[in-house]
Amino acid sequence: MKQHLAILALLLSCALVGAPPLQAAPEDDFESLSFDDAPLDESFEHPDWFKLSFLNLREDLEEAVQDGKRGIIVYFGQKHCPYCKKLMTVNFAKSDIATYTRTHFDFIATDIWGDRTVTDFTGAQMTEKEFAERQQATFTPTLLFFDADGREALRLRGYYPPYRFRAALEYVADGHYRKETFREYLERAEPLPRFEPDDLNEQPFFIPPPYVLDRSRIAGQRPLAVFFEQGDCHACDVLHSGPLKNEVITGQFAMLDAVQLDMWSDTRVVTPAGQRTTARRWADELGLFYAPTLIFFDRHGKEIIRVDSVVNFYRLRSVLDYVLSGAHQRGLSFQRWRQNPMPRTDQ
Repeated sequence: MKQHLAILALLLSCALVGAPPLQAAPEDDFESLSFDDAPLDESFEHPDWFKLSFLNLREDLEEAVQDGKRGIIVYFGQKHCPYCKKLMTVNFAKSDIATYTRTHFDFIATDIWGDRTVTDFTGAQMTEKEFAERQQATFTPTLLFFDADGREALRLRGYYPPYRFRAALEYVADGHYRKETFREYLERAEPLPRFEPDDLNEQPFFIPPPYVLDRSRIAGQRPLAVFFEQGDCHACDVLHSGPLKNEVITGQFAMLDAVQLDMWSDTRVVTPAGQRTTARRWADELGLFYAPTLIFFDRHGKEIIRVDSVVNFYRLRSVLDYVLSGAHQRGLSFQRWRQNPMPRTDQ
């Protein structure tokens, strides 16, 4: 399999930083995509190089800058999260990633259910739980990269395998976020090949073209799920050969309208908001940089939630339950709903 996703951005950035350059990803990077994502029975340990923080972000940033670092990374996790464990035991177990992260950033851990006091950059104080909800840390791990000025440079929602995580670190450490989006950076680093629609994985619940998804005038009868994928995509293959082989998952998708788009194609689309565009331009407007990305829209075309990182059975089933429950219509965030899940309602 081609490894264009595994070598992103290395040639562009290695000469610009003083730390040892990140290494190209070996094949075992891709093994981290498929795993049992049910909640862990036991918690796991964070690396001992995480910053011992009093969670005053302004002070943490000042200390990081004084130490010559590019900024801080605020990590939102939880004790029994298998995706968080993957970040610790796969990504940070790689010496090049751990060294690069420690060289350029202070890494600050918070618990999305925690009660410790967080002081944000404005001086406002709140619990970790309140801070996580305010920052819309939908999935754990969520990482917020802040530069030396306290500006959010990048946000990663969920777990990303080493090849993509390396690129994210370089994108921020080298200052590329100042002039281009992460999507633009990835494409410029190594332009992705283009594929025909039949190079994508198929599912019986996908609605065929034309893709007229407009819900701005007349509400849809059911929520809408849009799969943004690409050809020669190992992560897409894992999604289709894993969770989408499960009858529970496919049964839930059968209760939605679902379409599949090549995120780099010129396929014509009318978006849920009624805009005439192409799949590529729409993906660019949505800021998508990971394939597969799943975005769910309500009957009126408003985005409910998106999954733009590694996803396996348990998390995908939870997202589908949330969408089908109609909890978003009651103003419940995914985080609040998870505390007291309600049965789904007819959509």
